[in-house]
Amino acid sequence: MAASEENSALFPIFVLTLMALPLVPYTIVILFGAFKKKAAKINCQCSVCVRSGKYHKSIFKRISNFSTYSNLTLVLLWVVMAVLVYYIKHISTEVQIFEPFSILGLEHGASDSEIKKAYRRLSIQYHPDKNPDPEAHSYFVEYISKAYQALTDPISRENFEKYGHPDGRQGLQMGIALPQFLLNIDGASEGMLLLGIVGVCIILPLTISVIYLSRSSKYTGNYVMHSTLAAYYHLMKPSLAPSKVMDVFIKASEFMDIPVRRTDEEPLQRLFVLVRSELNLDLKNIRQEQAKFWKQHPALVKTELLLQAQLTRETAALSPTLQRDFRRVLELAPRLLEELMKMAIIPRPPVGHGWLRPAIGVVELSQSVVQAVPLSARKAAGGSSEGYAPFLQLPHFSEAVVKKIARKKVRTFQDFRDMTPDEREDLLTQVAGFSNSESHDVEMVLKMMPSVTIDITCETEGEEGLQGGDIVTMHAWVTLNRGNGLIRALPHCPYFPFDKEENFWLLLADSFSNDVWLSQKVSFMDESTAIIAVSKTIQESKEGSGASAREINVAVKEAIEKVKNGSRLVMGKFQAPAEGNYNLSSFCLCDSWIGCDAKSNIKLKVMKRSRAGTRGGLTADETPAMEDGIEEDEEEEEDDYDDYESEYSEDEEDTKETKSKGAVANGSTHNKGSGSSSDESGSEAD
Repeated sequence: MAASEENSALFPIFVLTLMALPLVPYTIVILFGAFKKKAAKINCQCSVCVRSGKYHKSIFKRISNFSTYSNLTLVLLWVVMAVLVYYIKHISTEVQIFEPFSILGLEHGASDSEIKKAYRRLSIQYHPDKNPDPEAHSYFVEYISKAYQALTDPISRENFEKYGHPDGRQGLQMGIALPQFLLNIDGASEGMLLLGIVGVCIILPLTISVIYLSRSSKYTGNYVMHSTLAAYYHLMKPSLAPSKVMDVFIKASEFMDIPVRRTDEEPLQRLFVLVRSELNLDLKNIRQEQAKFWKQHPALVKTELLLQAQLTRETAALSPTLQRDFRRVLELAPRLLEELMKMAIIPRPPVGHGWLRPAIGVVELSQSVVQAVPLSARKAAGGSSEGYAPFLQLPHFSEAVVKKIARKKVRTFQDFRDMTPDEREDLLTQVAGFSNSESHDVEMVLKMMPSVTIDITCETEGEEGLQGGDIVTMHAWVTLNRGNGLIRALPHCPYFPFDKEENFWLLLADSFSNDVWLSQKVSFMDESTAIIAVSKTIQESKEGSGASAREINVAVKEAIEKVKNGSRLVMGKFQAPAEGNYNLSSFCLCDSWIGCDAKSNIKLKVMKRSRAGTRGGLTADETPAMEDGIEEDEEEEEDDYDDYESEYSEDEEDTKETKSKGAVANGSTHNKGSGSSSDESGSEAD
């Protein structure tokens, strides 16, 4: 009995140990990550964002942010551990060693007469005939009687003095840390216990695993349904116009799963009237167009109307149930737009290139959704290739304000950004009628907007000149700068109800053929990961070129310093095409800001592959006259070349801007580009 009680007392200690092993390290990691966060505020502090409540740090907001399933589970486990510690400290009994002399109140070596006197004295105090207390009876039987017997029996006393126990040498005693009710089972209890163990240890985990696998099999690693990716892949077309990207985007299975209720019909009808001008309906046959629109699948109609409510900022017309569906659509939008972008730039046979036109359309749709700007506002107007859409992402701006400042020859967003703060303040207060606080909000957002520059080098490693079939390596340094000095920041988007990180897509593309040769997503949010990646890349590159250890260390330090200053290294490889001159463009597209995209032109010259395998020289059948002919053809291509632009961004200055191009030297193409999608720049390097 004593052994079973001792084993039962060990069970809470066993459970406490199992809980503490994973819980303590996990909690330390969580707390370390919380304290490691930078104190600098990376979200916009303008009055519009403050009033939106998205970043409001009230006690209710803090509780709601803390009240996640993982945090609540963590707190619950710590409460259970605290209860176990209290139980172990106050409930568990201490194991007592059997000491006959101490029990009888004698010293070691006492005589037989002293032992008998002590026994009689304790018998008067604890004997059942003298003391009716059950605890006294138990103590007399378990301790006093056994101690007297151990000291009066010669063999027991000899064993005790020799081995420390009346029964002689004791073997190793082991216990099991299980509760007592599991050790005292018999009959039907054994069957119930067996069923319980099988159910908890086998059936329950198996059931959970089956449910998890059945659900997870529908999703990719980015938590997007496989059926959505299949639909996006087949619906994506190389000639897909940006205005038609919406029709592909709403075909996601996640949107189809949002319930369509009868009570939603009337609010959706009212919403349709408000956003009808954005639905690309033919006004000449408006009745037929409206009937055709409502004949679509109800889930598609609902999703498109909810997205248009975001773009036109008409969310006040939504009912409470539609508000929940509206938030669900916007919560899924960034994830699905990223996958749609991947479907646009994924290499397709036979050449293995992606498509530029739909990729730009996806980015433009992402920008409009995040900033709540209608797609119609992106149409070229008033000398601006981007329309007045970039202005609408600024606080307190509207179409009427844009028209007012346009009278002062501020027709493009870049013109507005190039003004000095004092000039902007005078313009906004005197012409647009802004107050000083509203003008301050605009200035604050302009300082949050990123300015991106690109420095690209394309070369064949260890070779001179580019020949058809060579593997070309692209090194691109993408550098981000802000007026407020931040690198890691969240965009100003008060109408988007969730935190949205800035992401950039670097594309190396041929605008004329609509081909994307290389593509990669770039993020400036995680500096430590970027440092690790660039250190490894630079080290491998230098080791491959035979550089010394000192040169490698210097190159790695320089690269790390660049990353800390807001640059990210992007590398990629592609196979050089057939002989010819190629006018490529490098795009750095931001999915969160309008008018912050960078674009530059790159001129790539691919020579004919010689039979002898030599580079840089003419083959036997080549003459200088033919080389001159190549230059003439090159000039003709340059004159005929026309950069591709979005249907919303028809650049009127393409003929001027396409004159700025990179040059080919020793088989390497060096190019630096910066500015928005309407501004291009290139530099020649030897």
